[in-house]
Amino acid sequence: MVAPRSVAPALELVAVSFAYGRVPVLREVSLSVAEGEFLAVVGGNGSGKTTLMKLSLSLLRPTAGHVRLFGSDLDGFRRWDKVGYVPQRAVTAPTLPVSVDEVVTSGLAARARLFNRRRCEEAERIEHVVELLGLVGHRRSRMAELSGGQQQRALIARALVTAPRLLIMDEPTAGVDADARGVLRGSLEHLVSVEGMAVVYVSHDPEGFAGLAHRVVEIEGGRAHAGDRSAARGPAGADAR
Repeated sequence: MVAPRSVAPALELVAVSFAYGRVPVLREVSLSVAEGEFLAVVGGNGSGKTTLMKLSLSLLRPTAGHVRLFGSDLDGFRRWDKVGYVPQRAVTAPTLPVSVDEVVTSGLAARARLFNRRRCEEAERIEHVVELLGLVGHRRSRMAELSGGQQQRALIARALVTAPRLLIMDEPTAGVDADARGVLRGSLEHLVSVEGMAVVYVSHDPEGFAGLAHRVVEIEGGRAHAGDRSAARGPAGADAR
């Protein structure tokens, strides 16, 4: 994989702390992710990985410190079409007759309010992400008919349909088969090295990102530390402190 380009951070956390009531979860965490960089965030259950992810998505606000997206503090950030998020599991109720096409197209809803995009441009983007994720033959299939790996790929396609510059993924390989993992790895390599996307890959499974990540950060005891360098591919960017 090509090393990350030297550009302004897509995501930056500066001395961020967070507590649930009186229980501290994160303590003075500082890290940044540039466009074209793949950052893996690891840690055990209850380590604060999910809290860090929620802070990055403005779902939680820090007790202290600052979170910035593309140079803007969260209070002033409006371009959420530039941020893609992939949850750990499919959120669609299995009984709902929702097709892959409908799930992927739903990702355009937020962007449609911001831009008057022509239908042909939207169609081209849908075609691109569906092909990238290996879902061309499943576009009319209901989500309930798909395997766990195929459902996860549909959610990733939905996150990518707005052409975001930052993709945050929560345990993307949890419960998926080897074939789905292979498709996901190929897609992520393309997104980072070809499209220059920043990826934050939150996981406890090093096999999912080994050879893809430029850096690995471990959340332990509420603090961020440089993780296992053997799992990282490219040279380190800004150090986690």
